[in-house]
Amino acid sequence: MSTKLVIGDFNKSSWSLRAWLVLVTADVSFETLQIKLEQSETRQRILQHSPSGKVPALLLNDIVINDSLAISEYIAGAYPAANLWPQDSRIKALARAAAAEMHSGFTHLRTQMSFGLNTGDTPESLTAETQEEIQRIFAIWNHLRDVSGSKQFLCGDFGIVDAMFVPVVFRFRRYGIAVPAQLQGYVEKILAYPPVQKWLKLAEQAV
Repeated sequence: MSTKLVIGDFNKSSWSLRAWLVLVTADVSFETLQIKLEQSETRQRILQHSPSGKVPALLLNDIVINDSLAISEYIAGAYPAANLWPQDSRIKALARAAAAEMHSGFTHLRTQMSFGLNTGDTPESLTAETQEEIQRIFAIWNHLRDVSGSKQFLCGDFGIVDAMFVPVVFRFRRYGIAVPAQLQGYVEKILAYPPVQKWLKLAEQAV
């Protein structure tokens, strides 16, 4: 089966990063088709592959999956050996809830702290809503690590829930957001994770 992942810029597309990490973590053999964002022809080029006009999109012969979480769920089902969700059903439910919350929420954080791989930026004065969302993210991370007993990622090995929060780690790094001491090890593991490092190198090459 031919598998292609349509993505946007390495430096700009946080949703592309999420889906790409899931495929690489699951050791999927796939071709990457990158479309440069914010160009006059961007939307038309994406529409040639994705009916939503957005990236990422997973092309599987005769079907298109055009949402990062849906792509992740498909890969989890197609590659069960990758253990992209925790094996414990209760922890799995919590991980899925956290991934879904990241997928649909945190709009204030997204607005005030745009995604980027660079560092040293200073955000405008953070609103109370954005600060609440930052604290909510820390609470999610702490809770998942507590209930799973993980000393690695959120629920043990790197999985879909981690992929959903990787762009947040980059947002915090970009804008110098202080991470609680008990979570600094998690952030360090995310940044050192080989597929994340590979994405960073691809971003450097694309500049």
